Amino acid sequence: MPDLATPLIAWYRVNARDLPWRRPGFGAWGVLVSEFMLQQTPVGRVIPHLEAWLTRWPTPSALAADAPAEAVHQWANLGYPRRALWLHRAAVEIRDRHGGIVPQDVDALLALSGIGDYTARAVAVFAYGDRHPVVDTNTRRVLARAIEGRSQPGPPSRRDLDAMAAILPARSDDAAIVDAAAMELGATVCTARSPRCGACPIADRCAWRAAGYPDTGEERRRQARYEGSDRQARGAVLRVLRDAAPLPVRLEDLVSDWPDRLQRDRAIDSLIVDGLAEASDGALRLPR
Repeated sequence: MPDLATPLIAWYRVNARDLPWRRPGFGAWGVLVSEFMLQQTPVGRVIPHLEAWLTRWPTPSALAADAPAEAVHQWANLGYPRRALWLHRAAVEIRDRHGGIVPQDVDALLALSGIGDYTARAVAVFAYGDRHPVVDTNTRRVLARAIEGRSQPGPPSRRDLDAMAAILPARSDDAAIVDAAAMELGATVCTARSPRCGACPIADRCAWRAAGYPDTGEERRRQARYEGSDRQARGAVLRVLRDAAPLPVRLEDLVSDWPDRLQRDRAIDSLIVDGLAEASDGALRLPR
């Protein structure tokens, strides 16, 4: 396998974006919150929400002391609001199990609500400097092209972690840079639709480029259209609840102009099932 680490490290040190969670002293709690917010959400939307969140709740214990409704309300329009509930539950668990300190051990992180393999490894690497492969969508695309010669990655699998582990240097600090650099490269240069191969630090050792940029197809599932979806209906109901909080809203007044009454009711039911809303006496409110 070609040496990808050396050019990635050199490129990252010059080209990495100045993002809050990359600054010295940002802390494990900040890294954890940022990883929750960055799931399926662009960086530009996350940064102002992240800063407001950490100003309000600078520690897990501070968030744990507030009601779940406050977390959902503060989440605002970031999307996928269940992440706010999971983050609140994780904060409670960190307070109760770990003395208010975000754990460093990957298994301990995986035991927290809402934390999967990527987030656990990202916190261990980027907050604590441990050596682990960290793989997100952007990383998987870089690996697919540079190593496998594919235009797009296949479905996520354990092989992605193995492939990333194979290019990591032995030193933990260098390995963390390579983890971050592969992500950064995929986000800014080796993009899904318009890769800028002329600006790529590993273009001369990229299997996809060497093969003549073949279109090997795409196996990823496409996200369902948002307009007119149940997700849009859920978002509309949650906006009303956030605007009214802490007061409840009568069910008949909840987005009463929604064009599909059954879809609206389905959205309300799903929010209750997910714990994002509470129903009582013919009204709905954010969870207390």
